[in-house]
Amino acid sequence: MDNRAVAVGGIGLIILDNLCKTYGTGNNAVTVIDHVTLSVKKGEIFGIIGQSGAGKSTLLRCVNLLARPDSGTVTVGGVELTRLNTRELQTRRRKIGMVFQHFNLLATLTARDNVAFPLRLEGLPRNEIRRRADELLELVGMAGHADKYPSQLSGGQKQRVGIARALAARPDVLLCDEATSALDQETTRSVLALLKDINRQLGVTILLVTHEIEVVRSVCDRVAVMNRGRIVESGATPDLLLRPRHPATRELLRQTEDWEGEDLSGGGDGGTIVRVLYSGESADRPALSEAVRGTSVRFVILHGNVSRIRDVPYGRLTLRLTGPPGEKDAVIGRLREQGWEVETSDDV
Repeated sequence: MDNRAVAVGGIGLIILDNLCKTYGTGNNAVTVIDHVTLSVKKGEIFGIIGQSGAGKSTLLRCVNLLARPDSGTVTVGGVELTRLNTRELQTRRRKIGMVFQHFNLLATLTARDNVAFPLRLEGLPRNEIRRRADELLELVGMAGHADKYPSQLSGGQKQRVGIARALAARPDVLLCDEATSALDQETTRSVLALLKDINRQLGVTILLVTHEIEVVRSVCDRVAVMNRGRIVESGATPDLLLRPRHPATRELLRQTEDWEGEDLSGGGDGGTIVRVLYSGESADRPALSEAVRGTSVRFVILHGNVSRIRDVPYGRLTLRLTGPPGEKDAVIGRLREQGWEVETSDDV
């Protein structure tokens, strides 16, 4: 497979071109980034997902050169970072905020002082630093905790402070490295909602890595799947999650959904087992009841789930259809005419 062909998403704010990164030498060499090309558009939330060890976090750190690639180029905001000297790179990094999995807050500083820390390094006036820190704590819902130390905060509160700190220098890009993996489900949802609000209100481009399908499902506009250092598949989130092509993507989905494992063999009583997928506008149609109307076909729902990916509604059902073969074929044809994707035992 041409790695460049599946990875390129057009000219973007972040452009990674043919990146390679290897740790170790000789027989101990391990390639963690293998000729990766990727483009992230301005203003979008882009997810990189994969199993542990796929190379996601290393790739993310290549964006701000915390991990320097062995070859290839990194361009952010039209500036090729891989060509800059140390001082120039430090300046450009101020426009790239980063949120860490384990918060990385300074234990001896209050929430306000943690947010203010990068501004102090810039040498801004004290009153301006305090105003900006308080403004950001208000933005992330932590205004009432400004004088608390990290030990006095919950995990979700710490991450909110970490996000505020990452926004201190008004970055164009926010990098999130497994930002919710240390949090419980409810806290994860609140932090993801915060990231969506920040993306919408401030126009910050967000690039996040995660191993959690639910994270990309709820916030990402587009997503790329990494496997063994390569991007094996990428695209709009609904398309990729509903119609995965690569085995690595299907395996990730199988860990959270058992729909892929449904048996399409016949029901043993003349029934036909079918899987259907509907999404977008077709999700609002009573296509199933309309398809069997006027026929003697009956259906039983064996398995199903209905949900959303971002703002796109979708449903996946496994059905048993019983009735005359010709009428069952007619029902399947009607479903397809309504925009439903139908797979039968004859298709596998």
